[in-house]
Amino acid sequence: MMTPALRKLILTAHITFSIGWIGAVAAFLALSVASVTSRNPDVVRGACISMDLISRFVIIPMCFAALATGIIDALSTPWGLFRYYWVVIKFGLTLIATFLLLMHQYSVIALAAKRVSGATATQLFVTDFVPLKIELVRKSALAIVLLLGIATLGIYKPWGLTAYGLRKQQERRGVEGEPDIKTPLGVKAFFAIIGVLVLVVVVLHLSGHGFGMHAH
Repeated sequence: MMTPALRKLILTAHITFSIGWIGAVAAFLALSVASVTSRNPDVVRGACISMDLISRFVIIPMCFAALATGIIDALSTPWGLFRYYWVVIKFGLTLIATFLLLMHQYSVIALAAKRVSGATATQLFVTDFVPLKIELVRKSALAIVLLLGIATLGIYKPWGLTAYGLRKQQERRGVEGEPDIKTPLGVKAFFAIIGVLVLVVVVLHLSGHGFGMHAH
């Protein structure tokens, strides 16, 4: 059990790391846009190298810190980790975001930084580089949308108790019998959409398509 002061500290840390994660991804998005739109080779090279550094030393640490403090906060409050749909979905989306971030870092971002660091000014603007730079913009924009969705779930807390949460509630109240459990339609649709999107991303990654370039 946590004291109220410690619980507030964990909650403050979780909010801080979550906001920092979103802010770092926003900075990454700005740099990725600059790498696409700028015709200055120094700007393009600097943007790609900066994206790699931000991802390694800011976004990834913030991601894991937000995930860890979120789990601790959930387990130390009546919300729990699996008692409410919004907590389960928020937790699942954070795990998905973490997985995609790591996959993206070591398949696209690191590749971009490596390629531009050894490229000449002319090579930075050849056709082969364009899909890779556009991919960085697209993935960071999608990451912003995903993180904002996670934040929205934490604010609105939709859908109510899960089956596990209902059983725990009945146990506390000493009520016998099986609860009338129906998964909300919104939850079913949400999981279906997320499942399809994750499947598409994984298939594209494993097949080598959608990332613009392959390592040589």
